[in-house]
Amino acid sequence: MARTAARPVVRLKSTAGTGVTYVTRKNRLNDPDRLVLRKYDAVTGKHVLFREER
Repeated sequence: MARTAARPVVRLKSTAGTGVTYVTRKNRLNDPDRLVLRKYDAVTGKHVLFREER
């Protein structure tokens, strides 16, 4: 299977300012805006918002 530009790899950075990041893929057709997910930040020990960085 070919990896297309419709599913780019994006880096999610914690909004808590700890520098924790997640790497995931997103569907550009369904989510054209920047991705925001609530994920676990191991440094703070809580779930916080992670925003897509470019």
